[in-house]
Amino acid sequence: MATDVLLVSLGATHGLREADDQLAASLRRAGATVEIVRAAPVREWRTYALIELAWARSARRAAAEGNARFAPGAVLYSSTTAALLAPVPGAIRFDAPAAGNRPGRHGIWQRPVERRRLATARLLVPWSEGALAEVPSPHAAAVIVPVAVEPSGPLVAPAQRDVAAITYGANPRKKGLDRVFAAWAAQRHEREELLVAGLEGRDGNGVRYLGSLPREEYRALLRRARVFVTAPRREDHGIAQLEALADGCVLVTTPAPGPYAALPMARALDPRLTREELAVRTALDDPLPGYAERARELLAPLRSEAVDATVRDALLPRLL
Repeated sequence: MATDVLLVSLGATHGLREADDQLAASLRRAGATVEIVRAAPVREWRTYALIELAWARSARRAAAEGNARFAPGAVLYSSTTAALLAPVPGAIRFDAPAAGNRPGRHGIWQRPVERRRLATARLLVPWSEGALAEVPSPHAAAVIVPVAVEPSGPLVAPAQRDVAAITYGANPRKKGLDRVFAAWAAQRHEREELLVAGLEGRDGNGVRYLGSLPREEYRALLRRARVFVTAPRREDHGIAQLEALADGCVLVTTPAPGPYAALPMARALDPRLTREELAVRTALDDPLPGYAERARELLAPLRSEAVDATVRDALLPRLL
């Protein structure tokens, strides 16, 4: 029996795999039959151009096998890399295009191929307005479908939060961890501690590394933390920041380029905390009243119920 939608998942990171699983579940709640095929992991080559060529070839094999096996009514490639060598036409879902996040030699072959794919795709399904804004013109029609972000529990009052600050340290250079550490060293008070999730390291100077954590433990720490601090050099989306806002953290960030979905929210909540110089001390000592409650209001369009409505009413009819 033919399936409605074949989702070709690049799944190069845990976050991307979770986002693909979430979208598949939403499509199923909308009444579609969905099958997911995943690109097999590839070796880490020395350059992005070679790494993405390997991933694109792996995604091509997965898509060809899935198309032959499931005879789908529509194919949805998750990430522009997954669509670069696509064996059959389809829609393309992405957090950011190579046009934005692969400058210079890093995207020497990806960008021109991507332009053709984005222009001739059946449909574009960006995660955000910012992602769509980076797509070169002309391009196919688009339906914006965010990744859903839910609170992991009830809001905890600031006075009951026993963790001063937390950050997510995977991909340290891109996340600007060096800048976070410099700001923390300059602004922390005695006995305040910065927790670093997603990265191993040597503890010291008010910094404690947590390594990789189960999601439930990580979200529980967000509910205990007063501040989430980050200084990305570029942000393709920023799920970690959105989850921090959902769980009541005050967000301190640099105004990074890219389709940074949490940045306009952070600016609306407290523009003092979105400057080039990380205002950690301001966030700890002078948070604006009602910050967490207002953050949850701004996140309402990203709740699962809202995303499901977009998938049901806008995405699925266009796919099929």
